[in-house]
Formats: sequence, C-alpha cells, structure tokens
Amino acid sequence: MTGKERREQLIQVSRTLFAEKGFDGTSVEEIAASAHVSKPVVYEHFGGKEGVYAVVVDREMQKLLGMVTEALSASHALVKLERAALALLAYVEENSEGFRILVRDSHAASGTGTFASLINDIASQVEDVMVAEFAGRGYDPKLAPMYAQMLVGMVALTGQWWLDVRRPSREEVAAHLVNLSWNGLTGLDPRPRLTATSREAERRRPVAPRPTDKELREREKARERELKELERIREREQREAEKLAREQEKARQRELREREKARERELKEQERLLREQEKARERELRELEKIRLREARAAEREAARLAKAAGREAEQEASRSRE
Repeated sequence: MTGKERREQLIQVSRTLFAEKGFDGTSVEEIAASAHVSKPVVYEHFGGKEGVYAVVVDREMQKLLGMVTEALSASHALVKLERAALALLAYVEENSEGFRILVRDSHAASGTGTFASLINDIASQVEDVMVAEFAGRGYDPKLAPMYAQMLVGMVALTGQWWLDVRRPSREEVAAHLVNLSWNGLTGLDPRPRLTATSREAERRRPVAPRPTDKELREREKARERELKELERIREREQREAEKLAREQEKARQRELREREKARERELKEQERLLREQEKARERELRELEKIRLREARAAEREAARLAKAAGREAEQEASRSRE
C-alpha cells in the first residue's frame, strides 16, 4: 500500500470511528487497530488524533458547502430554496457518518471546522440572495442576515431530526420545508411586532443575571486549562509514539546485527569446510604421490632384477659356449 493509499485508509477508518464515538471517545489506538497498523503510522501521517479529525471535518464541510453552493446557483429564489433544502437532505442521506461528525459538539481540535461555522458560511450565501429579494419587496435589506440565519437554521435542524427518522422521503421533507419558509416569506410583515400580551409577559419575565467579568475570566481560564491538558495528552501520546518508534528501531537494529553475525558465522563455517576440503585434497594428492613413487621404485627394482637375471643367463650361455 502506497503512502497516499495508507493516508486515505486512515481517514476513512477515523471517519467511521468519529461518527460512532465522537472525538473524545476515539483513541489513536483504536484508529491504528481498525486500520491494522501501528500507532506510529497514524502519528507519521497526521501527527495525532487531532490532525486526522481536522482533515475529516474539513472534507465533510467542503463537501456539504459545495453541494449547497451549487444549489444556490439557480436563477429563481424559490428554486434556490428547494435545491438548497434537497442538497442538505441529500448530504444527510448519502453521508450519514460525515453529518454525524459535523453536528456533534465540536472539539478544540476542529478549529473553525464546526457545524456552526458551516451554517454561517451557508447563511452568508443565502443572505446575498435575500438582500436582493428584500430590496425588491420593500423590506429592510439590513434584516437579511438575521432571516438568512433563521432559514438555514430551520433547514439544518430539520436535517438533524431527519438523520435518524428518515421519514417522510427526502423530497417530501424538502417540499414541506420550502412550504413553511417560502409561504411565510411571501406574507412577510415589513414591520412585525409581538402582541401586547407577549410584550407584557416579556417585561415581567425576570432577567437572568449576566456573568460578571470575574466569572468570564474564570471560564476562560478553565477553557485554557482544558486546552493545556489536551496539549499535554497529545504531547504524551507523541512521546509514547516516539519511544515506541525508537524501541522498534532498536529491535530492528538488533535483528540486523544478529542476522549479520549469523551470516558471518555461516561464512566462517563455509571457509573452514573449504580449508578442510583443501587439506583433505592435499593429503589425498600426497598419498597418491607416495603410491606412485613406491610403484616407480618397485618397477625399477623389478627391472634391475630382470636385467641382473638376464645378465647371469647371458654369462652362463657364454660359459657353455666356451666349453
């Protein structure tokens, strides 16, 4: 598996785990185990759990934002609203894991990649559409941002509800959303006011005390402590990963040294066997040479004996001839 393929595998595995357990409920160990790799591989590609989470969230945001942006490119305002609602519901239906990740309580690791920031991005696009609609109908264009948030929030929360129930169908839910929002916008009061009863009840309602500066500072400090703790956890996991990587490298080096020693022993043994074979060959050659020499000496002695015997016979023959 190439590095690019491994990275994509880790992203898909992490996406499933984050959708099922959330950021805090998912560990680097689980990601590594599900991908059948070691923890250092996850750290090598993403630096930790936070890194892969940020990549997953950014992908989902870009995917959903792209679908909604394309839907808002229609020419008529009603068609834009219909297509935007359908785009969100299509994303929910086809990318359930991604949508579950986006709508969970965001973690500090996600940075700006939260569902709230995504809703704001979409609302900004809807706002541009509504400014033109408000201007053409005599409404205050300055109120367009607020109405954009209302519309997008209504559709987004409906998508969260529909994520689990999945009834009615996507098209029917979109039609009802558009019915409520479009027909409500059609009869929009340029200067809406609460009824006198509601205004009186609002005046009588006890106002909740606003947090003091001290309380706000305490909250900020608590948040900073939480972030520091998360950073310590990340650093600890990083150190553990580095330690594990060092231990694995040491084990690998030991294994290489053992293999090298075994190879050296094998070569020495082969050299020893060659020397012994060479010595045996030399001994065999010497023995053969001794045998050849013995045979040569025996042949010489036999030749000498035969020559001596022939000489005696010749002498005897000569003696007999003289007689």
